[in-house]
Amino acid sequence: MQNLVQKLLPRTTFKQAVAFRAYCTNKILDIGQPTASSHPQLLNEGEITPGITAEEYITRRKRLLELLPQNGLAIIAAAPVKMMTDVVPYTFRQDADYLYITGCLQPGGLAVMSHEFGLCMFMPETKPYDVLWQGQTAGVDAALEFFKADQAYPMKKLREILPDIIRRSSKLFHNSNTATPTYLDLEAFRKAAENNCALLQTMIHSKTYPHESMLSAKVEYECRMRGAQRMAFNPVVGGGCNGSVIHYSRNDQKVRDGDFVLMDVGCELHGYVSDLTRTWPPCGKFSAAQEELYELILQTNKECIKLCKPGATILEIHNYSVETLRKGFKELGILQNWKSDFYHHLNPTSIGHYLGMDVHDCARVGYDRPLKPGVVITIEPGVYVPSSFEGSERFAGIGIRIEDEVLITESGHEGWMGRDYSLVLVMCKCGVCSDDVTCVEKNRVKKLTRVEAKELLVGSQSAKSKFTTHPPEKSRFKSPTGPSRTSRVGFSRLKNSRMWKRRIRTQHRGGIQVKQVSF
Repeated sequence: MQNLVQKLLPRTTFKQAVAFRAYCTNKILDIGQPTASSHPQLLNEGEITPGITAEEYITRRKRLLELLPQNGLAIIAAAPVKMMTDVVPYTFRQDADYLYITGCLQPGGLAVMSHEFGLCMFMPETKPYDVLWQGQTAGVDAALEFFKADQAYPMKKLREILPDIIRRSSKLFHNSNTATPTYLDLEAFRKAAENNCALLQTMIHSKTYPHESMLSAKVEYECRMRGAQRMAFNPVVGGGCNGSVIHYSRNDQKVRDGDFVLMDVGCELHGYVSDLTRTWPPCGKFSAAQEELYELILQTNKECIKLCKPGATILEIHNYSVETLRKGFKELGILQNWKSDFYHHLNPTSIGHYLGMDVHDCARVGYDRPLKPGVVITIEPGVYVPSSFEGSERFAGIGIRIEDEVLITESGHEGWMGRDYSLVLVMCKCGVCSDDVTCVEKNRVKKLTRVEAKELLVGSQSAKSKFTTHPPEKSRFKSPTGPSRTSRVGFSRLKNSRMWKRRIRTQHRGGIQVKQVSF
């Protein structure tokens, strides 16, 4: 039946197909992805993807051509659509190399580059039947006019044109050999890195809902509410001994009272990804063993970040971290000899990796390459003590990792994680008592003095905004005589605190008593 319908429907051009859908686009050209005319809230005029102009993409292509031999040829394929079932596709994510060169967010294309003709794009053909079921996609016209390709052909001409191009070439390159960890445009990258705030909200949530699955759902919700298109990878949420499994992914256990939870998360925004790990006790209290190990990992994280600068290498930073952690494990009694090979069972990972349009971007770039301004890396020291640890039992089953993102600058580095979000008030008992006010500073829960807490609460409007779960929103309690009040969820939980002079205003809204607290 499907084949019969396709034969009966007349074939049309790209512009005719767009015209058929003008009733829902207000005559705005639809090429299957956001443009400045269809999504002015995302793109400015002249941009192909948010924050990245056509001129930037052309510059990237020129830099790639400079790396190619005179008769060299680069073939970069778009990512294919992967199917969950015969009719249900997985969420599509573009190949990072193809996106970096073309700006095209759609499947089915092929980019070919050489000194002879520049960028040639082979584009999937648009059929009215496909437009009806799946929406418009970019074709040859879009490749030339929007993506600024030098040449473009429909995919049906691939076998006719590409073999002749290959025969004229002396050397052929494919996707993985063209990746680079350096990105000039960093605005989308900075926004993707702000999933730290989403993680802080999840930390607050963990006191009430100490379940791996719920925390995984919470952090994804918070990231998407802040604009992320998707998660960069399946969140790692390991409670207790599950935190010592480096890439734990089941996320199906309840976190026991007194255990750590390790959360490794990242989100994606306009093709750029983030990667962040935090470890904390949802109950709000560190055991002596947890605190000793945590302090060692935290201090190693800080010292390694200080080493991030142009000319340094990830390998050099890694070697320094190994030496620091070996000595620390020896002092804590975890290692009998600081040179023991058992260290690699406690921490088999590298200190960090490159980060960009892929989480490890690119895996083929060596860690002995000197860092340059514009490169983004992670710093992630950790320790993963197995449950069957034969040494001191008090450390058994503890997994800790603290991962930050670091931008290499001309003068040194800039740390995106933890900046502006180092403090967050936790409105909960935190294992002490209901009248205590606590905060999380660099993952560590501690009591605030009255002066510190009041300064954070009333001294800065920007500080206040970070302590509420979301921007102010309308209350669910409707008033029969007027609009609903602005919610003050979070601050109202401090109403019983003896350390505050408070003013409580009681209102009756729709038959429900609502108390609003002011400080």
